[in-house]
Amino acid sequence: MTVHPALRDARPVPYWLDRADLRPDPAPELAGEVRCDLAVVGGGYTGLWTALLAKEEDPAREVVLVEARTCGWAASGRNGGFCESSLTHGFGNGMARWPEEMPELLRLGRENLDAIEAALARHGVDCHFERTGQIVVATEPWQLAGLEEEVEQAKGLGQDVTFLDAEAVRAEVDSPTYLGGAYWRGDTALLDPARLAWGLRAACERLGVRIFEGSPVRSLDAEGDGVRLRTDHGSVRAGRAVLGTNAFPPLLRRLRRYTVPVYDYALMTEPLTGEQRAAIGWAGRQGLSDAGNQFHYYRLTPDWRILWGGYDAIYHYGSRIRPEYDQRPQTFDTLARHFFATFPQLEGVRFTHRWGGVIDTCSRFCVFFGTALGGRVAYALGFTGLGVGATHFAARVMLDLLAGRDTERTRPRMVREKPLPFPPEPLRYAGIQLTRWAIARADARGGRRNLWLRALDRLGLGFDS
Repeated sequence: MTVHPALRDARPVPYWLDRADLRPDPAPELAGEVRCDLAVVGGGYTGLWTALLAKEEDPAREVVLVEARTCGWAASGRNGGFCESSLTHGFGNGMARWPEEMPELLRLGRENLDAIEAALARHGVDCHFERTGQIVVATEPWQLAGLEEEVEQAKGLGQDVTFLDAEAVRAEVDSPTYLGGAYWRGDTALLDPARLAWGLRAACERLGVRIFEGSPVRSLDAEGDGVRLRTDHGSVRAGRAVLGTNAFPPLLRRLRRYTVPVYDYALMTEPLTGEQRAAIGWAGRQGLSDAGNQFHYYRLTPDWRILWGGYDAIYHYGSRIRPEYDQRPQTFDTLARHFFATFPQLEGVRFTHRWGGVIDTCSRFCVFFGTALGGRVAYALGFTGLGVGATHFAARVMLDLLAGRDTERTRPRMVREKPLPFPPEPLRYAGIQLTRWAIARADARGGRRNLWLRALDRLGLGFDS
């Protein structure tokens, strides 16, 4: 296929991770037997926050974190850096599923974002945390009514959100495609994903967490009153364990029905010149996304690059995860064309990086929780691309569950209930592909959802990134 001219020099690696001067040295591989009070599987945000908060809660607690590769190398180092207060993958999804709980979930979400900001300051984590808010823009007429309705609902629950008409939204960020927007103030921070992961890793080590990298955990079993985790060259004997495995196969087989791995893709531009910045405005530096079913998300970096991602959500038969899937030329070409359609005034800008990564999605679009092996193990999965902020909340929930604590975090139905499972193959693949086709068709037909999508809506099922 023809490569878009703006992509010709783009490096096929995640921008955030492409900085050898900032990347920490690898931690040692696990060898022999290690004993601890709490074992954490996974060195992404979920595992890192859990280890950090566990040590803050009880400095005497022995905590071990085991990571298959290096901390932050997967979704935690490849995402767009949107740290949102929402625990429900957006206001609309929460209202559709737990309307009676939304006042409480919104409060918990705001407090969670505040707690993240405080923790970063407390531990000196410099991840360019910037509380910018977010604008969801309408680029098709059919999207306006939905945005207006959501804004009114949210304002009724005390949210700081404003509906913007075309003139008002273009005064914030100038694109000829914008017809209106919903401006959510204060509920979104932008940050550098890799700096966050590496900063949390360093904070964990300062508090005494033992971290082992290059050590994939092969099995998890109950042993005595605790658990045993085995790697290729060692094992961990722990009283309790937490699973933060994200899209990768969970160590508990029963959980494999609840999530599917989905590939998401992004581009990063070169730094904009002063003239280019003036052409688009964006002085508020808000995070942006559009209101389509197949949506884009985009934001500015501190040096005025634009990250542009989303739209395609790719599932491979059999839930396969392979390194070669991180690159998808047809998606990069689509993203580049959409970028210049949104910002024609930036014609001539080049992309410096192109990358993809796998995330875990579930049928209700947001994180779910649970315990296993008689309460010895806790897990949080299914973040569906909105986990930068929600992982901190998830860590606190899992620590509560392991301790048997009844708290305001463990009481909501959203925490106590699980999503409906995905069917086995080949029905899983067929259903996901049919849903992707139907979503694209709805976007092309003024948002009209066909019988298949309406049936999924009634069942509370879906597929998203």
